[in-house]
This record gives sequence, C-alpha cells and structure tokens, in this order.
Amino acid sequence: MSRTALRICPLCEATCGLTLTIEGTRVTGARGDRDDVFSKGFICPKGAAFGAVDGDPDRLRTPLLREHGTLREATWEEAFDAVAAGLRPVVERYGPDAVGVVLGNPNVHTMAGGLYPPVLLGALRTRSLFTASTVDQMPKHVSSGLLFGDAYAIPVPDLDHTDHLLLIGANPLESNGSLCTAPDFPGRLKALKARGGRLTVVDPRRTRTAKLADRHLAIRPGTDALLLAAMAHTLFAEDLVDLGHLAPHVQGLDELRDALADFTPEAVAPACDLDAGVVRTLARDLAAAPTAAVYARIGSCTVPHGTLASWLVDVLNILTGNLDRPGGALFPQAATDRTPRPAGPGRGFALGRWHSRVSKHPEAKGELPLAALAEEIDTATDEGTPVRALIAVAANPVLSAPDGDRLDKALASLDFMVSVDPYLNETSRHAHVVLPPPPPSQSPHHDFAFNALAVRNQVRYTRPAVPLEPGRMAESEILARLVLAVTDGGLPCSSEAENSGKHGADPAAVDAMVIDQTLGKAVQDPHSPVHGRDPRDLAAQLTGDNGAERRLDLMLRLGPYGDGFGARPEGLSLARLLDHPHGIDLGPLRPRLPQPLKTRSGKVELLPEPIAGDLPRLRRALHERPAGLLLVGRRHLRSNNSWMHNVPALTGGSNRCTVHIHPEDAARLGVRDGADVRVKGAGGEVTVPAEVTDGVRPGVVSVPHGWGHDRPGTRLGHAATDAGVNVNQLLDGSLLDPLSGNAVLNGVPVELIALP
Repeated sequence: MSRTALRICPLCEATCGLTLTIEGTRVTGARGDRDDVFSKGFICPKGAAFGAVDGDPDRLRTPLLREHGTLREATWEEAFDAVAAGLRPVVERYGPDAVGVVLGNPNVHTMAGGLYPPVLLGALRTRSLFTASTVDQMPKHVSSGLLFGDAYAIPVPDLDHTDHLLLIGANPLESNGSLCTAPDFPGRLKALKARGGRLTVVDPRRTRTAKLADRHLAIRPGTDALLLAAMAHTLFAEDLVDLGHLAPHVQGLDELRDALADFTPEAVAPACDLDAGVVRTLARDLAAAPTAAVYARIGSCTVPHGTLASWLVDVLNILTGNLDRPGGALFPQAATDRTPRPAGPGRGFALGRWHSRVSKHPEAKGELPLAALAEEIDTATDEGTPVRALIAVAANPVLSAPDGDRLDKALASLDFMVSVDPYLNETSRHAHVVLPPPPPSQSPHHDFAFNALAVRNQVRYTRPAVPLEPGRMAESEILARLVLAVTDGGLPCSSEAENSGKHGADPAAVDAMVIDQTLGKAVQDPHSPVHGRDPRDLAAQLTGDNGAERRLDLMLRLGPYGDGFGARPEGLSLARLLDHPHGIDLGPLRPRLPQPLKTRSGKVELLPEPIAGDLPRLRRALHERPAGLLLVGRRHLRSNNSWMHNVPALTGGSNRCTVHIHPEDAARLGVRDGADVRVKGAGGEVTVPAEVTDGVRPGVVSVPHGWGHDRPGTRLGHAATDAGVNVNQLLDGSLLDPLSGNAVLNGVPVELIALP
C-alpha cells in the first residue's frame, strides 16, 4: 500500500517542495508539490530522482572503524569510543588548533548541518577551520562584510519584479541558482522577458542561460572585475550615478570615483576582449532601466579578483539606486534570523584576525583556505603544530580542493580522522571512523542558510517522511554525540551535561545547552520580545519531538516573524508551522536599510580599506594577456559537485566528464571530437575525452568539477564505472584571491595536447 509524504528537496539551493510516493519504507517516486508556497510544483531532474538518491545501495548503514589498517563495521558505541580516544589526546598534547575541521557543501542542505557544526567548533576552540566556501562563494561573504558590516548580508536580485537583469559568471538554468534561492529560476527568467524585461549574460561559455539571454558577451575568463570597474567608471564619467533613497546610507562616493579613474572602457577592453562601446552600453542600459539588478556567481568568485568582482556587483547596484528597492537587489529576511535590532553602528567586519601556519593566509569569516589544508597537515614549521587530526563533515576535499593528490597523501598521514558521511568516498576512505547519517527521507528538513538568500520570504519545515531505520542514528544525534565525544560531556550552562560525566551522555544535553545559552542572552537583551522574563519558564514552553525541533521552535519564536513566546500571538512557532505543511508565505522582499548594516559607521562603506588596498593589483591586470588556453569549469543540471555521480539516473547523456574546446582551437591543435587529450596545469595533468563545440569561446577550454572517482578503497560502484577526471588536479593550490582566500579555479592557464 503506497502513501504520500511531503519533503523539501535537499539536492540543490532551489529548495523545492516535493510530494514523495512511499511504499513501505522505500521512496518510489517524487513529484513537485503544487501547493508549496515557494516552488508551486516546480521540480528538476535531481528532485525527480530523489528516490534513487535516497535508496542508493552504496550508502553506508553502520559506522566503520579502522582496525589494523582496514575499515570494519562497528556499533555506534564503538565508533564514538574511538572518536573520543582519537581526538582528545591530540588536543591535550598539541592544543586545539592541531584538530582541523572541514565542512562540505552538503552541510547547508541539512537541518543538522545548520545547527550543530557551530556548537562543535565552539567546543573544540580550534582555528583550523576549512570549508567549501573557499572554493566557492567566500569572496561574496568578504565583500558583503566590508560593505555592509555583515558577511551574511547578501543582497539577492528581485527576480520577479526587475526590469533588467545582468548575470555574470552564473548559469542558473543548470545550477538552479546559487546565493539566490529561487525555485524555477528558468521560469522566472522567462517571465522577466515576457513582461518586457531585459536579460544580459556575461560568460565565456554559451550556456543554456546565455542562450536565453537578449545579449550574451563572451568575456575572457577572469576579467569580470575589470568589466564591472569600467561600468562603474562610466556611470561616474557620464553623470549617471543616482543613489536615490540610498544617499543617506552611503559614504565614500567621491573616494570611489577617484579610485576607479584608471578603469576606463578603453583601458579594460583589450583585457576583457570586449569592445569599449559595448562596456559603455552595458552601464548606460543599467542606469536607464526603471529597475535593474546585477547578479554574479561562481564564475566571478573563483578567479584572481573574486572579492573585487563581488564588491563591484553591489557597487553597481548602489550607484544606480537599485540596492534595497523592489526590482533591484534586496536583503531577504529569514524566519530564523535573529531578532532585528534598531539600526545603528555595529562592530564591523575584520579580516586576518589570525593567519594560517605555513603560508600565512589571513582568515576570512573565521575560515582558512581549503587550498591550504594539505600544507597545514604535511608541512612542519618553527611556528605551531601541524594539523594532526581531522573532523570532516559531509566533505570531499580530495576532489573539491586544488591538488587532490597531495591532499590524498596528507590525509593518509594523520594521527586520527573522523568523517561524517553517507559514503566511503575519495576523502572518507582515509578516516579512522566513519559515521554515516541516514538518507534524506529519514531526516527532517528546514533551510536555515537558503531562506536567508531566498527571492521571497517564506518558511517551511518537513518532518521525516520515513521512520528512522533500525540501527541508524539521526544526523542531529550523530553531531551532538560528536560534540560530547570532543568535550567528554563537559558542556557549560547545562545541568544535563554537568551530570553526564562522559561522552556517552544523552545527546539532548547539547541542545539543552544551546537553548539555555540563547534564552539567557535573550532575556537580558532590551530589544528582545522576551526581555526580563524567566528563561526556565520559556524553555518549558518550547515544543518539538526532539532537541533539534525545540531549537527550531526557539529560533522561530525569537525571530523577526515570531510569536515572542506569546508577546505576538499571531507570530510564528513550530506548532503553527506544523499546521501549514506546504509552508507559510511571508511576502515579497522589502527594503530594509539601514537595519541590516553593521559597519562601524552605520552606513554602506563604499571603499573599505582592504578593497582600496587590492585595487593596485587590479590595475596591473589591465596589462595582462594570458597566453595559451584558459580553463573554466561547468555545471550540469543533474549534478551537484562531487556527491551525485553514484546515481545512474543522474549521470550519462550530456552529464559527462569531457573537455569542451572551440573548433578553431581543436583544428589548430589537431584535436578530434571524442578523442582523448592531455590537459596539463601547474598541479598536474589529466587525460580526458575532447568535445569540440562552439559553446566555448576560442582560447577557452572547460572541464566539469566533482569527477575523478577512480581512487582505490572507495565504495561508489556506479561512479567508478565512469570515473571521469579531477579537474582540480590541474591546480597546485598556489593561486588564491588574497582577500578571501578563495581558490582560483577559473581563468587558469593550461596546455592541451592531442594524443596519438
């Protein structure tokens, strides 16, 4: 007998609502939830394959424990005993920084991944934190931190109301959107055009998104910041700057004009390989549109000037008066955001509060570059101790970081490693303990990160569609027990923790600690709806079947739409959310300035010192002309980084690991379509089939990321049958955006050689 259940899709950033068909405990089908308040029935191939992802037979079902060099199945008790025995001696002997933590992309796709890693990091007190952000979007966090004082204050384009959208280095028809949560991104772009709006795409590839555009500019990879600087220069030179309602909230306009004086359209045109007149037209069209938004993504972040490009995106939105207004770029307001505080100066955003041990890379947002992980493990210096132990949560840096071969060897040298991962993959195969979370159907879902980036304010929550399988452990409990294993149960501010005595304590102690601490601060905050109340009484009012749900209830009640524990009876709570299984619509994005600003001045600081200090490097790029071929990555609609290639329904067809090369370059190099070629970079070389296509501009080759499933010791049966190559092996990890520490993955010089 089949039944249906609702589930929010965790397989990309679009967060679409699904209706699952379930037979017994097996998901046999998935379709879009037509009543979902946000996605309204939209579904992509990943969501349609939810059942295949969920039921992948290669998913681990029990913990693995390394004994005498071999991983064997173990009980949960054995696994956590081993974690405590492996991690604590490292901390006691070398200090907390000798334990590294790597957080991968799937963390932001799970409820537990949003709740527990911050607690784990607080318990460890390590500065050796590495995440997928520094091979992806860290430049946007840094530019937002410098402009607005908050690294998480990221404006998103008002897709449903804008008249003019400029996309740079983004391919949302394949990615479904990124740092811009928008179910049915393709439909929203088509609606933009249908209402008479204009879509311009800047990308060295003629992507599916570029094909939809009114205008596509095939820029030379890595020069986005130059183009954006020249557009801003044009706005100043032609007196097109109009801050409008933003004027009282902005400082540094004159200084910005002077700083961009050298970036004329004529100066940048040769480097960008675009006509100067085209650059001016882009700026004029942006200024002339009734409303407009500039949006850039991974193609503009993973380049040498990623932070400057991210900064200039918002500079253009500001100079045209389109920041924080409908139809422009606005700041979302998630239901679990902190209680809004009155506008005013904040503490600002600082870079480089500490540095990596070997290459002295500055931290950004508390993180060190993922590209530096290998050297932090395998290189001894006179200062500090190398990373001797590692906790990897939903991370596969052997494929996602530059020079995976070096990192592969470094991981093998660790004293101890624990991996929280559903698969034995290229990274987790090195772990001494593997802790596998259950499949998504057996897990609850709420999007903490993506709701803060959504193009419409809304809130949704789904409980597990299928009961937890016997022998499995909920991801929330896994991560809570990991905290207890690290601290030996010594959690502050929790009577349950104080009485536990050891890491085998009730994991609810972790949630109780967080609730105690949060309410303790809230009742002392004069701006909180619970100011002056008894925190114990408030804690007793929380509802939920477990600690994670109680924490969600807490965040909803204290959040911007919350009931304030009765202070606003019409407000949000977990109980109210459960009464609306398809979600609650909270309305369109609205202007919010100056409330989101946390800079020391309380204003948008147009030219922060770190940005001004990096502009000379961008000026030097005016005269750079890379010789040879430039490498760029690419996405596919049926893939998400390295974690979906083991599902047959999501591989094959056009989702293949090939190198795209333009016919002119292919003819010049003697490359035949379908023949193997060797691609060489600073970090190594790979052999990959060629795909001759005019979908890339001359001088550019493209290889997708996330492949390379050919290492021994993994359990990825389907992925191994079509392993592909690890494109990041072409990189040696030395190229980083200096402000953010983000790895340079695009616009990298490579050599391509036809094989006999």
